[in-house]
Amino acid sequence: MNAAPLSSRAPRRFGWPQRVFSQVLLMQLAIITGVTVLVTGLFLAPLSAQLDDEAMRRALAVAQSTAAQPGIAEDLRTTEPSALGPVQAAAEKIRRATGAEYVVVLDRRGVRWSHPEADRIGEVVSTDPGDALRGREVMEIDSGTLGRSARGKVPLRETSGSSEVVGAVSVGIEYDSVRARLLGAIPGLLAYAGTALAVGALAAYLISRRLQRQTHDLAFSDISALLTEREAMLHSIREGVVALDGTGRIRLLNDEAQRLLGLGPEAAGRPLEEMLDGGRTADVLAGRVVGEDLLAVQGGRVLLANRMETDDGGAVVTLRDRTELEHLGRELDSTTGLIDALRAQDHEHANRLHTLLGLLELEMHEDAMEFVTEVVGVHRATAEQVTEKVRDPLLAALLVGKATVAAERGVSLRLAPGTLLPDRVVDPRGLVTVVGNLVDNATDAAAGSADARIEVGLRAEGRTVVLRVSDSGPGIAPERYGSIFTEGWSTKDVPAHGKRGLGLPLVRRLAERQGGGVTVAGADGGGAVFTVVLPEALGAAGPTTGGER
Repeated sequence: MNAAPLSSRAPRRFGWPQRVFSQVLLMQLAIITGVTVLVTGLFLAPLSAQLDDEAMRRALAVAQSTAAQPGIAEDLRTTEPSALGPVQAAAEKIRRATGAEYVVVLDRRGVRWSHPEADRIGEVVSTDPGDALRGREVMEIDSGTLGRSARGKVPLRETSGSSEVVGAVSVGIEYDSVRARLLGAIPGLLAYAGTALAVGALAAYLISRRLQRQTHDLAFSDISALLTEREAMLHSIREGVVALDGTGRIRLLNDEAQRLLGLGPEAAGRPLEEMLDGGRTADVLAGRVVGEDLLAVQGGRVLLANRMETDDGGAVVTLRDRTELEHLGRELDSTTGLIDALRAQDHEHANRLHTLLGLLELEMHEDAMEFVTEVVGVHRATAEQVTEKVRDPLLAALLVGKATVAAERGVSLRLAPGTLLPDRVVDPRGLVTVVGNLVDNATDAAAGSADARIEVGLRAEGRTVVLRVSDSGPGIAPERYGSIFTEGWSTKDVPAHGKRGLGLPLVRRLAERQGGGVTVAGADGGGAVFTVVLPEALGAAGPTTGGER
């Protein structure tokens, strides 16, 4: 359901956007930029140290190679430091070959025997060579006469493998070259970081655009207000609402839906089939039965359901309680039948009064008395027969009224032999509903048939009531025995006030609620026989009164 943006907006603060799309986009861009800067910094920090270490190791390797040159130690002992000496020549050759900034050979006094600047030969070095003269190799970043450099210092021994140190070799790699390599790596690194940032920004924009479509470009305050209004609306309306996800789980159900379906708040998040235990109501809610204004019976309630699919594969089902409306419709049907019966009886009584008036005018007084006695006796006998065998007053009144209505339609209603129901019915109204529905169906089925009749049997077996209603109608095909108790199934025309196909499902639900059941079979000579068993329908037997025999 599309929701229009709310007209009221929260006041802007410091220019911060209110739309979900804009806020999420800005937050994602800020996060992506921060992560990119952090990663770049974390990469550059060890890169600088790595380049320094690499330069120092290179200087040390050149110094080691120089110290290993044959003849340098001998020349150091046998010649004087000179710009044209053999030590200077060998050192300069190595410097030019390796690209080092300087290769300095010095004796144990710290006097230079070689240097890129020849006028410094014979001078004492500017940095302490003590560690190298004591036989240790040194790597460091330091400043000297030629500026800052990465240095490697090694002892110069008299011969290979000898322990006698006669001098040292110091090699320097220009530090500006190391810095240049670092600065040279930065543009490429920034290019990679910029590319990653651009890709991340594009992804953030696409995600935010999708979020904008899904949230209908609302602000966070609008979404909060809509959720609050939705909760208030769902829990205040007098119509049940059940929301299902794509897997058939209950996503939401409001208070009215909980009442109509007999579920609690814990049903949210549970599978629909698990909570309703199958049946037509579950089929309607799950979408296995399609259509508009579908009828279902749940726990004795008549429900009207409509289902609408959602874009995510789920559905929203609305439920309306038609129980009272259905009862009113049935009462309307009964009232209409009684009115028709009274209208027919009005004509019948008028004919009887005319007959009685004629007998009196002809002074046939004895015949008039016999005629009145016969008419009154038939109705009295029927009422007395019913009240004698059916002790519950509501049920007895129902059967007397149904017998009158059936008689006007040409159907004879009689009690089966052995009928006896004590006045201990626990739920008289429920039993009246069961008997009334079955007798109405039997009357409709038997009307118009040859020797139209209905037989109602009621007997008590302990605290169990067994009801048996048979008719002389066309009967029900055996293959339909399983479907006649389904909501909406009927062979009758739809009445003006609503839908058919609810009586038998209600009978079944009322019977099952008391732990019993209802079955259907064919009657001898045609027609159908419905048998209802209602355990615990009678209360415990009390003391026998004088009125009971």
